[in-house]
Amino acid sequence: MTPMNGVTPDTSAVAGTGLEQIVGALLTVVLVASVAALIGAAIMWGVGQATGSWQAIHKGRAGVLVSLGAALLAGAAVALVNFLVGLGAGV
Repeated sequence: MTPMNGVTPDTSAVAGTGLEQIVGALLTVVLVASVAALIGAAIMWGVGQATGSWQAIHKGRAGVLVSLGAALLAGAAVALVNFLVGLGAGV
């Protein structure tokens, strides 16, 4: 298995034929969903803060952290896979 160095977010490859195009399209979908979740959670956090609802504050804060974590994992996925492929080749 060779490292996937050519994987980048790509909206034109949703119906891709190669593995790199499919992974790039999935990366784009995950990043867009993470940004949408971040916006929704930030709105909930702000509304909770304005109304004094501690439940909404905590849920909004958790949503912001989870969506940031998902975006971080999606962005680091290619580097992580390349690292593991290199590690497996050395065994």
